[in-house]
Amino acid sequence: MPRGIPNARKDESGLRFTTFNVPLSANPKHVNSTYLKYDTQTLWSRNASKRLREGNNEDSNTQPEPQRRGSQVIVIHPGSRYIRIGKASDVVPVSVPCVVARKCRTEAPKVTRIRSVVRPWNQFTKDESAEITRTMEAEEMDLKDPFPDKLTAVTASLKERMRFFKLRATPNATVISETFNKQFQPEVIPEMNDFSEAEWIDHTSTEDVLIGDNALRIGDPEKAGYVVRRPLYNRTFNLHDYASMQAALSDLEAIIRMTLHEKHELTQQDYKNYSVILVIPDLYDRAYVHEFLDLLVSMGFKRFCAQQESLAATYGAGISNACVVDIGATTTSIACVDEGLVLSDTRMRLGVGGDDITEFLHILLRKIELPYRDMDLSRAYDWSVMEDLKAQICTLTEVCHSSLLLTISEVPFQSDVAVNLYGFTVRRPNHPTVKYGFRVYDEVILAPMCLFEPPIIEYEVKRLPVKNTPSSMVTDEIVDHTSDLITNAMVISTRHLMPQNPENTANKSQPPTTQTSGTSTPKKVEAEQPAIVNDTSGSQGSIEAQADAVEDGSKKSGQLSPSAEATPPTAAPQPPAQVYAGGYSIDVPFEASKLPLDVAIFNSVRAAGDDRIRKYLQAVLLIGGTAHIRGIGPALESRLQAIATPVVSGMEKVQVIPPPKDVNPQILVWKGGAVLGKMESVSELWMTPADWEILGMRGLKERCFFL
Repeated sequence: MPRGIPNARKDESGLRFTTFNVPLSANPKHVNSTYLKYDTQTLWSRNASKRLREGNNEDSNTQPEPQRRGSQVIVIHPGSRYIRIGKASDVVPVSVPCVVARKCRTEAPKVTRIRSVVRPWNQFTKDESAEITRTMEAEEMDLKDPFPDKLTAVTASLKERMRFFKLRATPNATVISETFNKQFQPEVIPEMNDFSEAEWIDHTSTEDVLIGDNALRIGDPEKAGYVVRRPLYNRTFNLHDYASMQAALSDLEAIIRMTLHEKHELTQQDYKNYSVILVIPDLYDRAYVHEFLDLLVSMGFKRFCAQQESLAATYGAGISNACVVDIGATTTSIACVDEGLVLSDTRMRLGVGGDDITEFLHILLRKIELPYRDMDLSRAYDWSVMEDLKAQICTLTEVCHSSLLLTISEVPFQSDVAVNLYGFTVRRPNHPTVKYGFRVYDEVILAPMCLFEPPIIEYEVKRLPVKNTPSSMVTDEIVDHTSDLITNAMVISTRHLMPQNPENTANKSQPPTTQTSGTSTPKKVEAEQPAIVNDTSGSQGSIEAQADAVEDGSKKSGQLSPSAEATPPTAAPQPPAQVYAGGYSIDVPFEASKLPLDVAIFNSVRAAGDDRIRKYLQAVLLIGGTAHIRGIGPALESRLQAIATPVVSGMEKVQVIPPPKDVNPQILVWKGGAVLGKMESVSELWMTPADWEILGMRGLKERCFFL
């Protein structure tokens, strides 16, 4: 190195080829900045001020005339089978069947209908029976059918309740009904006398897309060249019938656009003047909400917000605290609402709904020789016939209740369980209208009893394979969203299925999410009533007693209990146990979905806290299409009363709140969304497309703190 040049100093900053000096950290004592310390400095406030300035710059003479409050707000409530769309100023929404039929130029893909009820082998069609027989002979499977045993258990439960109410059964009632139905001759109605004749769509139709009721009027979709699919199933996107998420979103957009155009006369140019309130499920999937809101943004709406169903139901009913039970077509949702806030730990979803009642009723009627022997529920018109029959004959009234009478001993017992005569009309394409009559006995009450007797349902059949959506693996925040999948109510319901060793009990006694003080599990209730509330199979056996029995039996047989037994050194290594969401050894949401309706409601209320059990059991809000079944309110009250009386001290009466007068329980959730759309406080919840593009789901959570 030449003389006179100082030694080069070692570069400790790692920036060898630059003269940039890293500034020192600021001294906190000298910081006087007010950045983001006031609400006026946030992005929301700046956007609101910008919109206000733009509105003031317009000429006051060109301002539109004052309109009815809520006329610029559209409320969208996607349900299990229907999607309800309407303006917040409307009295009732437009209910459109969420089904789309598209003309297929090539061979139409086969869409299989998911059956949830176990059918007897003799109730399959001829082709299905032959295929099943060949499969069983090839694989040498056991031909034992579990359905008769399950049906016998449900029938025994009904007989037990009838004995409790001192109701006398009709002898040989099933034989009487079956004999009458075999001998009944249907009546053909002439075309001139049929005032409700349906207009069927055949293969001559040239429409490329049919929406809603028009899609259900296709006589033979395969012959007409249409593929009929539902973009939503089980309160999420139907990826079972659709090959991609975009295909399902395209059909969903077609339903919304056509409904707004035909029923509200709105075009694409009008969307920029309207805001949208989207009603989402209580136990929502983040990917479902993200994709749905992306769809609304791409359609060009002015702004939007999201609202949970249970909270919207309380708005529609005009109450602030309730345990909301929404019995839909495919699922049942349960959640507790406290002063305008959905308690996240109380949310549950059951895998039973109105469609299961329809299928079970069809099996029971075929068992007693229903005169319409060609009924196939895979056809839309036959499904409609069975839905009308369910609404006409199904009941849960073993005994006629009357709230005006003082004591039950004064009630003259009257039962709907009797041999009654009913009739229905069948309209099929290219066939004359036919009127049938039939007799039934206890089938009318056995069908809806599947809500309280879940073993009759095949939940494994309804469990569709999980497909990752485009945004299911991407989050806006690096956080664990296990709380969106597993709640405290689910953990309470499935604790008896988890390993009973001390380590797992200590680790899994509480859900993995952080709980607030108001959502702790009441220890007293768990200790007093572990049998009923934690049993998914319907049996009443104490968890502690079962664990003690297992341990005592192991000791008597000369073996150690599972928790104390050591693995021999020479034993082969056991395969690792499968770990599900939340670190549990079982699939907690799926196992909790098998609960009876009354047990699930009680577990949901328990998760709200010991001091709130009585409050929510006295305010059970029953909504959904299945709430139309006669006697479902008193039947639910009696079952909940039987569970709560020995467990909750001072539990006088369980009360199921009816919906407001002249309000259909099917649209009560939509009515609540409409009420929110007309409130002044909704201005704090709106998100614009620009906000969504910058913040995404994180911005929605900041605006709607309950999500």
